[in-house]
Amino acid sequence: MIVVMAGGRSSRMGKEKPVLKVGRVPMVLRVYEEVSKVDESIVAVSRHTPKTRELCIKERIEFIETPGAGYVEDINYLLRELGPFISVSSDLPFIKASDVYEIKKEFNGRISLTGVLPLSLVPRDLNPVVYRGYAIVGVNAVGVEGEEFFILHNPLLALNVNTPWDLELANRIAGLVR
Repeated sequence: MIVVMAGGRSSRMGKEKPVLKVGRVPMVLRVYEEVSKVDESIVAVSRHTPKTRELCIKERIEFIETPGAGYVEDINYLLRELGPFISVSSDLPFIKASDVYEIKKEFNGRISLTGVLPLSLVPRDLNPVVYRGYAIVGVNAVGVEGEEFFILHNPLLALNVNTPWDLELANRIAGLVR
C-alpha cells in the first residue's frame, strides 16, 4: 500500500499545498498518478486539507482521514490503521513511479526506510533538510521496527514544494520536463 501524505497545515506556503498546480496539474494528482502505477494507493487527508478531500471525491480517488495532529502522529495513526506502508509526500511534483518502485522492492514490512539523496545530486539553489550528510526526501517505507536510510537517485526529489518560491521553481521546471 502506498499513501500520499496530503493532510498537513502548509504553514510556510500559507495555502493548501496538495491542490496547488505544477504544470497545470494539482500536485496531489501528479504524485498519485505516479505512485498508483506501482501499487494500490490512497491519499491521506485531514481537517487541514478540505479542498484536497473534495478533489479526491471529484476524481474518485480513495482517501483516508487522519487526525491532522502532525506528521509523526498521522504516520503512527496510518501504521495502526493500515499496517506497514510506503508514504510519499504530496508536495513532490517530480516523483517518478521508478523512485517508489525502488524503495518498495527493498521494503520488508518491518524496518522503516527513509528516502535520501546524496548531497552531490541536489541541484544548486535548493535547500533540502540535511541529516547525516544526506538530503531527506519525502519518500519513506514505514515499518514497525528500526530505521535505515535508502538512497534514491532522482535529483528532482530534492524539490519539496514548501514555499511560493519552491512553487515558482517547480512550475519553471515543469515546463522543461515530463
